[in-house]
Amino acid sequence: MRSASMQRLDGLTGTWRTTMHDAWFLEPTEQPVVGTTTIEWWHDAFVLCRWTTPGGDGATGSAMSLALGHHDVRDAYTALYHDERGVSRVFAMDVDDGRWTLTREDDDMFQRFVAAVAPDRITGRWQASDDGGTTWRTDFALDLERAG
Repeated sequence: MRSASMQRLDGLTGTWRTTMHDAWFLEPTEQPVVGTTTIEWWHDAFVLCRWTTPGGDGATGSAMSLALGHHDVRDAYTALYHDERGVSRVFAMDVDDGRWTLTREDDDMFQRFVAAVAPDRITGRWQASDDGGTTWRTDFALDLERAG
């Protein structure tokens, strides 16, 4: 049975056309990179999110996965992150009133994803801080448009 807290994630589920842009690591930085994000339920207990971008010859260029869940006793969401580089991270998460946030405050760096959520569009930015959250830089922006 899906909990009331997890039901709040229903608006995220679906297939999304995803565009990454304004990435400091791309040349030129404003170059759009189009991919696909699939967000779906797994056994009414978790929401799985997978973002992929194409590589050469139709292969996947990059892939990021999130498993979203809720801790009932703490009344807190958690997101487990993994990507094609083998990087794994844990983020605190919240979804409320049209806003989706992921945050982590680890010794190596602080990171956050802040997004506005509408029924057919999610618009957000990944940001990082190397000084404990005093200053933030944008790593890249993500726009998701519902495809199905």
